[in-house]
Amino acid sequence: MKTLIALCFFLLLSPLSSSTLLPIPNLPSIQAEKLIRELNLFPKDPINIVDRDESEPARPSLVEKRFKFPNLPGPFVPAEDLGHFAGYYKIQHSHAARMFYFFFESRNSNEDPVVIWLTGGPGCSSELAMFYENGPFTIAKNMSLVWNEYGWDMASNLLYVDQPIGTGFSYSSDKRDIRHNENGVSNDLYDFLQAFFAEHPEFTKNDFYITGESYAGHYIPAFAARVHQGNKAEEGIHINLKGFAIGNGLTNPAIQYKAYTDYALDMGIIKQSQYKRINKKLPACEAAIKLCGTDGTISCLASYYVCNTIFDSIMSIAGDMNYYDIRKKCVGSLCYDFSNMEEFLNLKTVRDALEVGDIEFVSCSTTVYQAMLVDWMRNLEVGISCSS
Repeated sequence: MKTLIALCFFLLLSPLSSSTLLPIPNLPSIQAEKLIRELNLFPKDPINIVDRDESEPARPSLVEKRFKFPNLPGPFVPAEDLGHFAGYYKIQHSHAARMFYFFFESRNSNEDPVVIWLTGGPGCSSELAMFYENGPFTIAKNMSLVWNEYGWDMASNLLYVDQPIGTGFSYSSDKRDIRHNENGVSNDLYDFLQAFFAEHPEFTKNDFYITGESYAGHYIPAFAARVHQGNKAEEGIHINLKGFAIGNGLTNPAIQYKAYTDYALDMGIIKQSQYKRINKKLPACEAAIKLCGTDGTISCLASYYVCNTIFDSIMSIAGDMNYYDIRKKCVGSLCYDFSNMEEFLNLKTVRDALEVGDIEFVSCSTTVYQAMLVDWMRNLEVGISCSS
């Protein structure tokens, strides 16, 4: 604790001149709002914690239906022939949580691998990838769908899951189901897979891959390790895990935060003098991350503040540069426009097809983002060897 207090004083009272002071990072709630607005997303609620009585008669843990999106392009195809599913899984080890998912059978062969996609954030719906990156469809301006000729369902049986709980269409009626670390997240996902493969036993022998991006650099190693642990202990259905893929993931912050200034200098975003000035915060960041790995939640939250002064300092120099793609500029506060996803998923015809009732679609959850801050600076690279 003394080390942690000293670290915080170092951050706040560092004896630098006013010309070398670095910007104080935004509060997590403000930072989360900023990230969401940069994508032109405006979720109505910060999280899907709903007011409803879950003491209902016993139902299957997984409730799934075949569905067909309205405005589907091309010749008419019955829903029964599409192989598209949506549903809810009642999370086994939760108070009242239900996880929403999409499943698209391969357009090539049911023997293709089963691939699950996890979007990062933390707290952003996997429908972002489904409609803008690798799913079967993209959304046209008139709210019709266009087949994606590069969709991953061309060569895999594709799962998208809204997680952690409270994201997308996933919900709970109990705040205790909000997750704060990879243990909770990976257990939920493992329980979901057990229920999914019980519902679809024809896919249990298929190769299985875990994929995702950004904060999924935390989710994926933990999830893969959990699957490996379950297989080894013969906890349930054997999952034929063959590998995983992480795109621009946050996995080992101690290495990655240190690399920000190197990259910014190499790309001409900052000058050598600015590089040296910003790097004066690296020792505090490295010490904070080291404490996070051994001292638990408070030190992990402190390390988030300490280390993000590095990123914020670079961005204060970079201005309107799009940090997702430095070749591009953001226009005002807008870096990408994903608003038609929210509009499409809130259409009555779409909601009826998915049978989500009155559940709001939370494209990105500020509450989930803040809840996972104590997990942010943990090194998830250590879990990779356990899952190999």
